[in-house]
Amino acid sequence: MPLFFRGRYSVRLAKDAEDVRAAQALRYRAFIEGRGAAPGGARAEGLDADDLDAVCDHMLVEERKTGALVCCFRMMPLTDGSQIARSYSARYYDLSALADYPQPMVEMGRFCIHPDHRDPDVLRAAWGAMTGYVDARKVGMLFGCSSFKGTEADAYMDAFALLKERHIAPKRWLPRVKAPKVFRFAALLGLRRPDMKNAMLHMPPLLRTYLVMGGWVSDHAVIDHDLNTLHVFTGVEIARVPPARIRLLRQA
Repeated sequence: MPLFFRGRYSVRLAKDAEDVRAAQALRYRAFIEGRGAAPGGARAEGLDADDLDAVCDHMLVEERKTGALVCCFRMMPLTDGSQIARSYSARYYDLSALADYPQPMVEMGRFCIHPDHRDPDVLRAAWGAMTGYVDARKVGMLFGCSSFKGTEADAYMDAFALLKERHIAPKRWLPRVKAPKVFRFAALLGLRRPDMKNAMLHMPPLLRTYLVMGGWVSDHAVIDHDLNTLHVFTGVEIARVPPARIRLLRQA
């Protein structure tokens, strides 16, 4: 049963393995075909799948008329920071600073939109669903990995300079380096000032939304050759989201 409707779209949680497989197929199109990621494993079947799919809730945004899946993402609820090591992000970042986080947390990941569906209502519906999920579970922190396409940082220097200047995580929550290959942008960019227009042009849309919500990032990006991306750990403390933004998300 749909959680709600928005315009041409309905939003619901996956109910069975067939739903999850549909999400994995859309993820394959977005992350594997769309990024030139490495082949192998479930990818040979046209799926983007891993062991965490079985322990996550999968949100589906579908076109009401056709039933076509146009957007999906998965969410892993954690009782508090003591479970942070279970997360996908913890495979790439040392998140021990978050182990004492006292409130419920949710990792949101594998967010993607079908390339043929760029209607803004798709994104609004997705964020409305995320907001409802977070509110229902009284979540204190939403987190995940935000990806830049490709593994070369040159095109994103202004975006990284902006992250360094305004959006590095508070010291008490700051992730430390764990992955073997990283780009330490906060240290390497020094006093570089960002060109704001260029920075926002090259900032991933999902990350832009996190930042508008008051989100923060790690001081380094992981170089992920498997998915052909650079990604930064991203956290949003729900209590710090601007009230006007919260109202807009709940209206969605």
